[in-house]
Amino acid sequence: MALDLKVLIRGAGEMATGVAHRLHRCHFRVVMTEIPRPLCIRRKVSFSEAVFEGEQEVEGVRAVLVRDPSEVEGLWQRELIPVIVDPEARCRETIKPDVVVDAILAKRNTGTWRDFAPLVIGLGPGFKAGEDVDVVIETNRGHDLGRVIYRGEAEPDTGVPGEIAGVSAQRVLRAPADGTFRPVKEIGDRVEAGEVVAWVGDAPLRTEISGVIRGLLREGMEVRKGLKSGDVDPRGKRENCFTISDKARAIAGGVLEAILDRFNR
Repeated sequence: MALDLKVLIRGAGEMATGVAHRLHRCHFRVVMTEIPRPLCIRRKVSFSEAVFEGEQEVEGVRAVLVRDPSEVEGLWQRELIPVIVDPEARCRETIKPDVVVDAILAKRNTGTWRDFAPLVIGLGPGFKAGEDVDVVIETNRGHDLGRVIYRGEAEPDTGVPGEIAGVSAQRVLRAPADGTFRPVKEIGDRVEAGEVVAWVGDAPLRTEISGVIRGLLREGMEVRKGLKSGDVDPRGKRENCFTISDKARAIAGGVLEAILDRFNR
């Protein structure tokens, strides 16, 4: 017998999308909540783009922006993922999910608690399994990525991006100043070290390494100096820019394990 579960995911960025995609493929009814102007850089693989575009497709799964929780059931019947602008996830009071997944990845708990649903899962540091949430999923790259934690916390935030092909902090593009973000490159473009990828006001944003642009903010976003604004993949495989990452899939596997452990008995 199929598990007829409703899953509310807080956030619709890259990692949240990896989770939503897998749970949707496993025939759970998934709904996602977002902020009004998400600052997601891996936009080609993030359902958060539906906030701006009205809909977004990732690897054959489509998410659609809805204005009211009353529209959710209709989208589920069409095998679509509803996305609602609802920063505080108040729609849970109407939808009454069986599972809530906090995938905001704020490195702290911004307001998700165990009484939100029968099962509440937090991704990454900032949550305590058995206290504010039921389960925590490890999000740090390494041996424990995707591990299900039933008591305690995930590894603390190191502030250093995980290594890809031996490259860590250098692959992340950060705003050189406060101002309006104006890209001159697009996701999937190949770039050489030192090349200008975008402008923030009159300040150029250059890549430190060669590779392909895997993530980049939308044009017109207001940013502050130091904000993560893009990502260059040193592996140079353009197709990686348009598919869910290994990290997101591992985290999604941990979420699926936690759900099945609770409900598939």
